[in-house]
Amino acid sequence: MRMIAENTETIHIYHTNDIHSHFENWPGISEFLLKQRAHHEREGESCFVFDLGDYVDRSHPFTEATEGKGNIELLNRARYDAVTIGNNEGITLAHSALAELYKNAQFDVVVANLLNEDGEPLDWASPYTVFTTSSGLKVSVIAATAEYELFYKKLGWTIQEPRSILRKLASELRSTSDCVICLSHLGVHEDRLLANETPDIDVILGAHTHHLFVHGELVGETLLAATGKFGQYVGHVTLTVRAGQVVNKSAAVIPADELEAATDGLNAIQKMIDEGTKALDKEVFVTPAMLKQNLFGKSPLSEFFGQALLAYTKADCGLFNAGIFLGSLPKGTVTKRDLHRVLPHPINACVLTVKGEALRDYYVASCHPDWPRTEVRGLGFRGTLMGVMIHENFTMKNDELYVDGKLVDPLADYKLATLDMFTFGFFYPNMKFEKIDYLVPELIRDITGWYGQKELGTTS
Repeated sequence: MRMIAENTETIHIYHTNDIHSHFENWPGISEFLLKQRAHHEREGESCFVFDLGDYVDRSHPFTEATEGKGNIELLNRARYDAVTIGNNEGITLAHSALAELYKNAQFDVVVANLLNEDGEPLDWASPYTVFTTSSGLKVSVIAATAEYELFYKKLGWTIQEPRSILRKLASELRSTSDCVICLSHLGVHEDRLLANETPDIDVILGAHTHHLFVHGELVGETLLAATGKFGQYVGHVTLTVRAGQVVNKSAAVIPADELEAATDGLNAIQKMIDEGTKALDKEVFVTPAMLKQNLFGKSPLSEFFGQALLAYTKADCGLFNAGIFLGSLPKGTVTKRDLHRVLPHPINACVLTVKGEALRDYYVASCHPDWPRTEVRGLGFRGTLMGVMIHENFTMKNDELYVDGKLVDPLADYKLATLDMFTFGFFYPNMKFEKIDYLVPELIRDITGWYGQKELGTTS
């Protein structure tokens, strides 16, 4: 039987989400969290700090060089209590890298809907955790992440539908807890559905869709809170618990660019990031000429990448946008840092099996005159404009489509290599219905490096 504390207690929860390795405000955020914890402890109040995932993002060289472990050290230094994982931790890291990511974490990792490939529980995370305050209140924390089934399966994990698992956990923990907190990397739509489906969760801290609730949102009796993206805000939820019941709850956000950091703390974090990126100064291949980019047409770099894409995937033809190249590759030695600078996106290649008539539809759609100057956000893309679509080994002549110089049969199958960002239902709505083979964990910069090493070699 649970002992119910009669006293009234205030619990402070600070939370971040979707920072995506944006460290511009991190020194101020880290120092603020440490100061607030010390302040609440002096006042005899409980304080917890949570992150909701996508703290890791391989588009930052520090994260790339350390495989995310540098990010975990930053969370350790800010004294986080628990985190859940986002899709950037979950599906942009190799299986071994994710399994090792939290090895030195000084906080709990919570995710209820991810299992090992054989269905066994993870040994680096748990489906829930329970904290006990100094006065004896039980604070249960459950968590789940977005369900990218094809990616997780290819990476050797088992992902499950999250809401039914969270409802069951909340129901089980309700009778032994004074409050139940959910760390959600599911998106605001799923959070609202979950809040409507169960009265057993007091607070859902949200992420994934980068939504911002300045003062929270009440769905029934459940408080939803979220802080947008990129460390622009820190969330602060305040709970008042009396006799085993949450009798008051509120949410607010603090603009992170107003949080100041002491010079010593700022320099220490910058030094850590600078030293962490040195692993990228490693030669990958040597090119006899500069590989220039061109946002609005074919270029030496797009030609090189197109050849790499077909060589790696063994597809019949390839389709990608020139906007993925954020710079040119230099003549001479090309390093990991060069490849990361030019192709920072956590984007995988994939191969679609499509009929000839569908291939023609995709070709025609890709020639839309507005696309090259279309601004693209999210989907793993870290550039700005789409750029022209590049067609590798297929072309249209006199209104007829050719692959490798041969007229396309509308009813025949073709292998089309492209980028995963085009298979999520945007730009090409029908692509998500095709048979898709995602090539993980290699990102498109890894494929470029592989091809350069194979075809051009190194100095050693």
